[in-house]
Amino acid sequence: MPNGDDTPGGPTRRAFAKYGGTVGLGGLLAGCTGGDAESAPSGSDGNGTDSTDETPEGEEPTEDESYSVTMAPMGEVTFDSPPGTWLAFLSTYGDMGIALGQADGLRGIWDPATVPTEFYDQLPGVDVSFDDVAAIEGLDKETLYQVDCDLHLLDPNWLGVIADEWTESDTEEIADRVGPFLGNYIRRRGDDWHDYRYYSLYEAFGIVADAFGEPERYEAFAAIHDDLLSTVRASLPESEDRPSIGLVSVNSDFEDGSFYVYPVQDGNNHKQYRDLEMNGAFDDHIDGGYAQWDYERLLDVDPDALLFQYGFSHVSAAEFENRMDALREDPVGGQLTAVRNGRLYRGGSSYQGPIVNLFQTEAAAKQFYPDAFGEWHGIGDTPADERLFDRQHVADIINGEF
Repeated sequence: MPNGDDTPGGPTRRAFAKYGGTVGLGGLLAGCTGGDAESAPSGSDGNGTDSTDETPEGEEPTEDESYSVTMAPMGEVTFDSPPGTWLAFLSTYGDMGIALGQADGLRGIWDPATVPTEFYDQLPGVDVSFDDVAAIEGLDKETLYQVDCDLHLLDPNWLGVIADEWTESDTEEIADRVGPFLGNYIRRRGDDWHDYRYYSLYEAFGIVADAFGEPERYEAFAAIHDDLLSTVRASLPESEDRPSIGLVSVNSDFEDGSFYVYPVQDGNNHKQYRDLEMNGAFDDHIDGGYAQWDYERLLDVDPDALLFQYGFSHVSAAEFENRMDALREDPVGGQLTAVRNGRLYRGGSSYQGPIVNLFQTEAAAKQFYPDAFGEWHGIGDTPADERLFDRQHVADIINGEF
């Protein structure tokens, strides 16, 4: 990883972006405090169930006037014109930009291979490719100078968690000479370093929409989201009729029987599960954000179903089945109720934006409650009359035809 001691280029402050607040890394420079041992970066996330009732913090731009948006921890960020190029280290914010019709301006994202592009493939007339998008494996000044984006959609305080050498002055330099930061690490709640406001997915999405000058697209997405939640909440089974569901990382060691297991958490990472009032089988058995269990401990709890987080983003359908075969063939794993009843499901990515969340909510509704919402057939195999939201409508919003 480049050490960032040499600053490429000279002062090239972009006229359209100015900070009106202080970033402040505080005491974050000692490195990561805690985490959950997943293969994806650990961090913190938003609050409970999303509400789209609040007006996003920002002002719609006009042709001849600057405009500002406000988000913790950056404070106020001012633009003279909408950003043309942008970077989103995590696909949560990448998905927001794509939803807002800004895919052509995306220049960098962390590990494009883990973005669940299968969902985008279900949207008619939407072509999302990461072929020309840089894979941002490490964040330092040199990388950000090289990618040279008008806007960095990531929480600058999180940089102090994942990059030990990153300082507040680095944040100010990049914001001044390259482009501003805008983002709040909304993945989950509770990390010590995140001592400022959290946002729900749609609160953060609304602010990003204002930054790009796309409030109408945001409103259109919010309406689809609200309709989907109304649909599922109207048909949720009574609490006593809901199955217990164990949340396990698909990146666990199935051969040796070492599993990362999770409670249902507050934050954007498990938004769809909270919206569906999921009965988390491990919630009362884990003190903290995760635990590491063997086959015997899984059998002790023995959920009705097992849902494998990152199943849509980190493994293909074939790879997922190979891991399930290892589970089925284990002498203890084969005794699990979920194995015997065939209730082993690919689960969602923790880094979901508005598009991915729609698909992951529909998938989970069908996996958890097939009697209410129809059987889960896999990505792309849901009959049109059994879908819980309109793919064409989503595609039209992305393409600006709404």
